[in-house]
Amino acid sequence: MAAEGRVLSVASEAVPLIKTGGLADVAGALPEALAPEGWDMRVMMPAYPGLLAKLGLAEEVWAAPDLFGGPARVMKGRAGEVTFLLLDAPHLYDRRGGPYSEGGHDYADNPERFAALSWAAAEVARNGAADGWKPEILHAHDWQAGLAPAYLRYGPQTGVKTVLTIHNIAFQGIAAPYKLGVLRLPGWAFSAEQIEYYGNISTLKAGLVTADAITTVSPTYAEELMRPEFGMGLQGVIAARARDLHGILNGVDEGVWSPESDPNATPYSSKDLKAKAENRVALAAEFGLTPGEGPLAIVVSRLTDQKGIDLLVAVLSDFIEAGGSLAVLGSGDPVLEAAMRRAADRWPGRVGVRIGYDEALSHRMFAGGDAVLVPSRFEPCGLTQMYGLRYGTLPVVAATGGLNDTVIGATPASLSGKAATGITFHPVDAGGLAGALRRLTELYADRALWTQMVRRAMKAEVGWAEPAARYAALYRSLMT
Repeated sequence: MAAEGRVLSVASEAVPLIKTGGLADVAGALPEALAPEGWDMRVMMPAYPGLLAKLGLAEEVWAAPDLFGGPARVMKGRAGEVTFLLLDAPHLYDRRGGPYSEGGHDYADNPERFAALSWAAAEVARNGAADGWKPEILHAHDWQAGLAPAYLRYGPQTGVKTVLTIHNIAFQGIAAPYKLGVLRLPGWAFSAEQIEYYGNISTLKAGLVTADAITTVSPTYAEELMRPEFGMGLQGVIAARARDLHGILNGVDEGVWSPESDPNATPYSSKDLKAKAENRVALAAEFGLTPGEGPLAIVVSRLTDQKGIDLLVAVLSDFIEAGGSLAVLGSGDPVLEAAMRRAADRWPGRVGVRIGYDEALSHRMFAGGDAVLVPSRFEPCGLTQMYGLRYGTLPVVAATGGLNDTVIGATPASLSGKAATGITFHPVDAGGLAGALRRLTELYADRALWTQMVRRAMKAEVGWAEPAARYAALYRSLMT
């Protein structure tokens, strides 16, 4: 297919180079997903320690003698099927900790670190790379790239159109007002109509008010963002741009998340579920579990209040007494980590916990679990429930954000219509989750009905084809 256009995607992380959350999955998947639609997308991100080596031979395509305190260059190379532009600026990115923090504390110069990424991206978009590649679209992701549309809007005008995607509005890129000049922003932009946010600078707000289009990662989350309980103080800004706001669901890599070919587990399919039972036995053994007559549920999550883990702690006893078992993989709030450890001590053989993250183990959990619990108080899109659908590990989810858009809850109507793919609950509180877990054990006891739901869930459309088509249509609309 002839190329329709070029897109510079700007993100703070992307697979296969580095990942701390779902943003990396999306940023890494979009270029390959958009290629069949005729779009040539490159991903610009910081050259954190060790990343340049992963590109092998790399070519310098942009350089600056002083980028927020030191020299910098952009190096082009490939990792897998993705062309990356890595911003090599050791004074900003050569840190011993993670991409954003060390020892639980954010880097004090994060505003400058990601302003540098945005500035370099804007320069490449405005003037093109040294190899002659110049994008028609700049697609910025979250607050870390929020200043890229602003730099294009506030600087010399260009024909480049801009898109900002909100992956999670809870993170807004706040900087003190005295950094206005340091961040190379014009003084007049520090106003309520532009980048000022309760007396500070918000790099996310900067992107929201300057991008040509705004997207977020599910239709329901797009609606929720205009309400005070979800908008985190920016609901008015988003409501003012409602005509430019688009809710586009994320997808999952169906090659990586495939029960038919997953190297981490015994393969199975919706037509032949025998090996799923084998994976269940193996998972129980790995977590030291002796499951009861009820479902073996899994949690693969950050252990935080946002993810509703405190709600699960509050209602877990009833689920265990009803015959359920639980395997947990995650880390986060030390209080919730401790609560999960106490649960494992209280119910040995019925609750198993691994603190941390292990990608291969997560695959084995989806392959062997009966249900995956996602009781998030808010969830912009969520990928965990989609992995559950792929593996026939039925999602039990709060009716919010992308969870609401991807899981068809088991109601009398959806069951009689043979449409249900999981369990949804609302309100998002302990009572709501307790009811959902009771429903889970009831459905699991009806083996014929349960098997039908498992097979239906595995056939749900969760790949990138439809989201990519929607992004391509949005890009085309901006260029006309």
